[in-house]
Amino acid sequence: MFESVTSLALSSALDGLALRQRAIANNIANVNTPGYQARRVEFEGALAASVLDGDGRAAATTSASLEPTRLDGSNVNMDTETLSNIDTVLRYQFAAQAASGSFDGIRTALRSN
Repeated sequence: MFESVTSLALSSALDGLALRQRAIANNIANVNTPGYQARRVEFEGALAASVLDGDGRAAATTSASLEPTRLDGSNVNMDTETLSNIDTVLRYQFAAQAASGSFDGIRTALRSN
């Protein structure tokens, strides 16, 4: 009913960021697992293209990290994961606030009638 490009894009962004957060948590949990390959989640490019097309829906994709491996075969880098985690949390908070603000506007409009 209220599916605007903005609301669909915010929903897609929140889904992609949540998936990225889970990937980061898995990467950190496996930092000492020999042979573990870190996972990366991408959705921003697909989301931008979708918004330009007037849709707003985009699916996130997960792939193996191409970072160099350590001697044990793992390529989890705690510095990279920490920075990615901070970035993801801030982006999620921003998107959640934007989504909340749009729903507050709808709620206010419905109350005024």
